[in-house]
Amino acid sequence: MIASPSGGAPGASTAPYDVWVTEAPLPSDDAPRGAPDGPQLVVRTVAIDDLADGATALIDRLPDTNALAWVRHGDGLVGWGEALRFETFGPGRFADADDKWRTVLDRALVHDDVALPGSGLVAFGSFAFDDVSPGDEEDAARASGVLIVPRVVVGRRGERSWLTTISLVGDRSAPVGEDLLSAYPRQPVTEPGRVALADGAVGAEDWPAVVAEGIARIQAGELEKVVLARDVVATAEQPIDTRHLLGRLATAYEACWTFSVDGMVGATPELLVRSEKGLVTSRVLAGTIRREHAEASSAADTGADDGTADDADLLRAAQLARSSKDLEEHEFAVRSVAAALEPFCSSMNVPEAPFVLHLPNVMHLATDVTGVLTDQGATSARRPPSSLSLAAALHPSAAVCGTPTTAARDLIREIEGLDRARYAGPVGWVGADGDGEWGIALRSAEISAKDRHHIRLFAGCGIVAASDPAAELAESEAKLDPMRYALGTR
Repeated sequence: MIASPSGGAPGASTAPYDVWVTEAPLPSDDAPRGAPDGPQLVVRTVAIDDLADGATALIDRLPDTNALAWVRHGDGLVGWGEALRFETFGPGRFADADDKWRTVLDRALVHDDVALPGSGLVAFGSFAFDDVSPGDEEDAARASGVLIVPRVVVGRRGERSWLTTISLVGDRSAPVGEDLLSAYPRQPVTEPGRVALADGAVGAEDWPAVVAEGIARIQAGELEKVVLARDVVATAEQPIDTRHLLGRLATAYEACWTFSVDGMVGATPELLVRSEKGLVTSRVLAGTIRREHAEASSAADTGADDGTADDADLLRAAQLARSSKDLEEHEFAVRSVAAALEPFCSSMNVPEAPFVLHLPNVMHLATDVTGVLTDQGATSARRPPSSLSLAAALHPSAAVCGTPTTAARDLIREIEGLDRARYAGPVGWVGADGDGEWGIALRSAEISAKDRHHIRLFAGCGIVAASDPAAELAESEAKLDPMRYALGTR
């Protein structure tokens, strides 16, 4: 794993010291301050009262396109600047990030006047779906996991809002205090202009054959379920401003978790895990049907669902709730999440039947699995699991991989023909007490790090024995709608 301090004002070098490689030999006396035992951060959180109301109030605070965000119903966190960045690789990407985060916490000096989830020291993270990658043509050495500690965080929870500033001890190039806030002047939000869409790794005409192969393998008894994904490549006339995408997503998909971390942006309806004061929650989604009105109207017209679906949508919801194919797919996903959480919990609640979650473009079968974390006790040498370690234990669930997990992941590698990168991987944040929220990076896209005119959109579908390739293609098109809307192409 590589850890590096990121300093300086925008446009300046982001590496005032040499990159810190944690596997390197013991450092010499002239090593950067904090390198041997880990970096030391100074954190201050204060309450603020000037945050406007509305779904985009937090996003509107972001000064430039290098945005960090986790927002739902107007609450959540946004951040900018980088006080510290950890990059991890391969199968150990979660454990390495969690270990390094605990090291940072042990040395951090935190003054938190707010004491709410998300106040104090936080890091935003994004992790690859797979342990191995078939090869990133853009950057073969790109990390498969990242934790970013911002310099500035603005948060809101209900009626309370706060501002957190974070400084790295020994980073003389970084501004502090009031200079830290003024070092990031607000830049105007820009639109992408004309956007052209093209097939990704596997074309829309060819993808049903991939699905058919998955169905054949399931019917042959090799596995019970596999989730197959496809991508679409978009090229914009102007460099893509992350804030433009976030604002549109947060408005149209207010009930989803709108996120942005290290170029990965989207509005996910699926919460992999929330850990808060000993309670854990996971929202499992599997089983999908397109909303009737979504075929004729844009998300801008529909907005977030207010529960007053028309008759056609009510009929479709009933159809989804009775679909044996979708219920089977959903059961696999719920079982996998419950089994992964059980070792960490003293008690759990797994509802017997799912509910139908209404979103502007689709409806999902949904189940909220909850649990109480096992009390480690004051005398226990074991630390309670962090939200990041819980996310690692849950990933990949059957909702994004399949059942059995190993067989499904092997089949994905064999036939999907797509580098998922961080699509369908955990994305979210972790706090100083280990609590946090992690979603699955669905309804998402990845902005090119080398050319912000380019962005890859992703969608995936759960395949079982009763699946139909043409219907799965149509479902994938519906799942591409949020990012198409964000780009202004629908």
